[in-house]
Formats: sequence, C-alpha cells, structure tokens
Amino acid sequence: METWKYDPARDHGLLHGERLKSPRRESGLVGVVVRNFWWWGLRGYFATCQSVKVEGRENLPKAAPVILVANHQSHLDALVLACALSLRLRNSVFPIAAGDTFFQTPTARIFAAAAMNALPLWRENAGRHAMEQLRSRLITEPCGYILFPEGTRSRTGQMAAFRAGIGMLIAKSRVPIVPCHLSGTYEAMPPQRRVPRRGRITLRIGKPVVFEKTENNRAGWEEIAGQLEGAVRELGNAINRNDR
Repeated sequence: METWKYDPARDHGLLHGERLKSPRRESGLVGVVVRNFWWWGLRGYFATCQSVKVEGRENLPKAAPVILVANHQSHLDALVLACALSLRLRNSVFPIAAGDTFFQTPTARIFAAAAMNALPLWRENAGRHAMEQLRSRLITEPCGYILFPEGTRSRTGQMAAFRAGIGMLIAKSRVPIVPCHLSGTYEAMPPQRRVPRRGRITLRIGKPVVFEKTENNRAGWEEIAGQLEGAVRELGNAINRNDR
C-alpha cells in the first residue's frame, strides 16, 4: 500500500492580499463554488444578451495542461474563451491578466481572483523569471492558461504582432497550444467603453499545436510567436470568408 504524501499549497504562508496577487495562488472549495456560479450566470448573459457563436469546440483537449492563445480586442475576450470550456477545464484554466489593471485595488483583486480565476502578470516585471514561474506551474500541476500574446487590447480592432514571451512558456515542452480567434468583441466593448453593447461574437477554435522540438532560446521563442500569430490570423480570415 502506497504511503500518502501531503504537500502544502503553493500559496501557503501568504497573507490574503499577497495571495490574491500571487501567481502561486490556489483555489479552495469556496472559490470553486463562487466561480461556478459566476460562470453559470455569465453563460446565461452571453446566451440572452450577446449572440455568441463557437466553432471548433472539438479541438479543445479534455483536460489540462493546455494554453489558449487569441487576439485581444476587449475585456470580453477572456470571458468568451472561458465560457467555451468544459466544466473540468474551466476549473483548472487561469486567464493571465495584467496585474497593473486587474490587481491594483482590493475590489479588483477579489473579482479577478475569485470570479475569473485570473493570475496576474505584472507587465513591468514580465521578464524571464515571471515566465519561468508560470511555465513550471503549467507543467508540474498541471493547469492551463488563457493568454493574449499581443500584450494589450487593440485600440483599433486590428490585431498586432505576438510577443516572444509566449515562447518562453512552451518551447521544448509537450503542452498543447490551441490558437483561437475572436471577432465582434471589439464592436461589443471597445477599450473606451465600460458597458458592453449587444452584438454578434464569433469564437473560432483551431487545432492544437505542440512545440516540443523548438529550442528554448530567443530564436525559438520568436519562431513560436510567429507561428501562433499566423495560425490566429488564418482563423480570423476563415471567419471573414464565412461571413461574406
């Protein structure tokens, strides 16, 4: 008979405020219950107030680890992506959110952590150390991330180039990356708007890719970013062709 091994939580010893802002944060039972009610209500909102169409849901894996990458147009983006996940995946996938936007005030931290299950990435310190922490958790836990490699929301609705940081997370690993493209979130809630308007949103989910053989160095990171950017753009082109 195997001996049970009990490991402390990754965020053990952190004060409440520090825990909310830490990429080591783990969810307790209360957090899971609160989040499931939030997602249930959010799916109802999208069903009644937004016309959301999801294509390619069969390309999502059944369980973590996984990373979903997409273009970034609106604060609605992470919500639409998370609502497309199965319950099993949704409770193990963390949206990566800008710490200087979503974790600055106590109210924002509580909402981002408790409702969205988001982990902070502090843009002023988003160097190799931060990415290595997220990479380690992705591989050893395992868990999943929702990530926007452009680094910030589009101010025009046009997609920008992907940054090489995504490559730091996944080079030389077997973690599947699922490219996704969102259309209509910019029109529903552009950066200058606080309340979304009704509209039509399309989420297209592509086939997962793995970068197990890509070198974990600057050249490899840039290669990964370029390939994923191309995959997301192609999904967007497919949406545009279908809408004609």
